[in-house]
Amino acid sequence: MTTPVVSIAYHSGYGHTAVLAEAVRSGAVEAGAQVHLVKVDEITDAQWELLDASDAIVFGSPTYMGTASGAFHVFAEASSKRWFGQDWKDKLAAGFTNSGSKSGDKLHTLQFFQILAAQHGMNWINLGLHPGWNSSTASEHDLNRLGVFAGAAAQTNVDEGPETVHKADIATAEHLGRRIAETARVFALGRAAATEVAA
Repeated sequence: MTTPVVSIAYHSGYGHTAVLAEAVRSGAVEAGAQVHLVKVDEITDAQWELLDASDAIVFGSPTYMGTASGAFHVFAEASSKRWFGQDWKDKLAAGFTNSGSKSGDKLHTLQFFQILAAQHGMNWINLGLHPGWNSSTASEHDLNRLGVFAGAAAQTNVDEGPETVHKADIATAEHLGRRIAETARVFALGRAAATEVAA
């Protein structure tokens, strides 16, 4: 059985995004992946090598002023060393974010992640869920309650701590973790099969 390796490269300013990173990790582990959490504002040479060796990299950041945090942008620019050699080409990528407002321009952060992944030649994995909480019979406890397709999006009140991250947003992040791990396994098995046929 192929064990996919998933790394979660994230920044969390006040702990809310760290809760989501843990949820993505939990979902990916549940789906059988080996998972590494990498805080991009504390990244080491060894952790860069973990990213290089991963089948999938999940990007995570709070949305500040309509985009990813400054710390995440520093990491993204530093990844240009990998871009020159196309070291991450054909890896899988996904993303998640949190902001204080229901919209908060979170989509722009996810699109930033998508463009970063595209520049590296990575394959973007979307959330793969219908939107929740959009009818008279729906509930704020639905998966994908904010109706985002590109990745996992969460909303947490600006005057409340990480312990108040919405349970539906945590469950949505767990779903993303399972999805990226399952897709990484399919890709790995496909590569192995293609190599066998070529041999």
